[in-house]
Amino acid sequence: MTVVDEIPGEPSDTRGRVAELLALRERARRGPSERATEAQHAKGKLTARERIGLLLDEGSFKEVEQLRRHRATGFGLEAKRPYTDGVITGWGTVEGRTVFVYAHDFRIFGGALGEAHATKIHKIMDMAISAGAPLVSLNDGAGARIQEGVSALAGYGGIFQRNTRASGVIPQISVMLGPCAGGAAYSPALTDFVFMVRETSQMFITGPDVVKAVTGEEITQNGLGGADVHAETSGVAHFAYDDEETCIAEVRYLIGMLPSNNRENPPVVPSDDPADRRGDVLLDLVPADGNRPYDMHKVIEELVDDGDFLEVHERWARNIVCALARLDGQVVGIVANQPQALAGVLDIEASEKAARFVQMCDAFNIPIVTLLDVPGFLPGVDQEHGGIIRHGAKLLYAYCNATVPRISLILRKAYGGAYIVMDSQSIGADLTYAWPTNEIAVMGAEGAANVIFRRQIADAEDPEAMRARMVKEYKAELMHPYYAAERGLVDDVIDPAETREVLIASLAMLRNKHADLPSRKHGNPPQ
Repeated sequence: MTVVDEIPGEPSDTRGRVAELLALRERARRGPSERATEAQHAKGKLTARERIGLLLDEGSFKEVEQLRRHRATGFGLEAKRPYTDGVITGWGTVEGRTVFVYAHDFRIFGGALGEAHATKIHKIMDMAISAGAPLVSLNDGAGARIQEGVSALAGYGGIFQRNTRASGVIPQISVMLGPCAGGAAYSPALTDFVFMVRETSQMFITGPDVVKAVTGEEITQNGLGGADVHAETSGVAHFAYDDEETCIAEVRYLIGMLPSNNRENPPVVPSDDPADRRGDVLLDLVPADGNRPYDMHKVIEELVDDGDFLEVHERWARNIVCALARLDGQVVGIVANQPQALAGVLDIEASEKAARFVQMCDAFNIPIVTLLDVPGFLPGVDQEHGGIIRHGAKLLYAYCNATVPRISLILRKAYGGAYIVMDSQSIGADLTYAWPTNEIAVMGAEGAANVIFRRQIADAEDPEAMRARMVKEYKAELMHPYYAAERGLVDDVIDPAETREVLIASLAMLRNKHADLPSRKHGNPPQ
């Protein structure tokens, strides 16, 4: 079907040609039909253009290849050649900063990817990389367009290749607003952040029908790959929200915390929160007794500008907190143990979560502040057999490889290998501070006393009294708050109430830090 077929009467002058163009554009903007739009809304989902309207500043969107149509034949495709081919691509601004976007239009071929569809995505990805601007994908598609066969699969390969090329160069954000099955799920997995909406978005490699056929297990789409599953269990999703409007608003907020590319620093926002504001509440918020839990979120709230921070992977691996916040208007990444969950130990999932976050911060010039209150790595057969050595090494590698400003602060416990891994001075932290409540040691005093003084305790007339005495002696000798500072392993022991001021002054000093890495193609981090 040609343009002449669709619009009777060939225009004979420029005005007629312009009228024809405007009619085609309007047809492309409207989409296939009102009925298709109503069906999309009936599912609780917005259309692709409505989503772009929420993401970008009003009136800023510039569309690319709006009139693109596929050239495939067979299986009835030659009779159905809608404009856009089921994906809307272009650029606009978020708070005045350029952002590139592509959005699947589920009303057209179910948002399925064909050759023309993929080519449009490839082009906008190349443009984003060249322009050095963030790329947001609004995903709502049924996977590869089966009628186009292997050409559709090759289209996904081109997307994956560009995701990888853009990794660490521009921020890539995937927003899941519908189904994403099979190989299509690997593109979001290659990006920096994944957002999902409850009930309407799912991600899985093999769907419920295949799972049932192969394993006999019966499960719903949401039970297999819904937002809560990926936000709490698998760790695939960094954020999950109840509705599209809230989700897209949070995407805008995240973009405001990130630089446009790896050659720029994150945007600075003037802050009315005094840099020298004291945090006397911290003196009572964190108990001196290392066995008593507290909420690390409250500590972060007290330290950062206006108590505002964006937690990444909030519901996965809760024993560690990863968040983006601002200190005196400057964006920082915060990694902190959470004593309220598993006493803040490091385990497989916490190590993976923090490692990826540290890598992201380092890629995009975001200074890292690490708050330590860690009793060690989680012991157990499952952890050892699951590869805690390998996974813990990911976090160690990420910190050792990071060249952004790095400051660590020891609040209370910092024991064993977990202390070293959590950005200790010995692996390259630029500055290390501690509160007077810190305990830095190979292990807790009780465990150490049982090892060192095993014979004396066993031979004593009152073993428990002897054990208590040896614990006290060990603490006094090797675990007092100034032991590490006396040996230069801590730069200063500070008043907790002055923490915010100390962090801000230290980050200001480190702002122009430059570090050279050895010449290499790339490292070979543990996997």
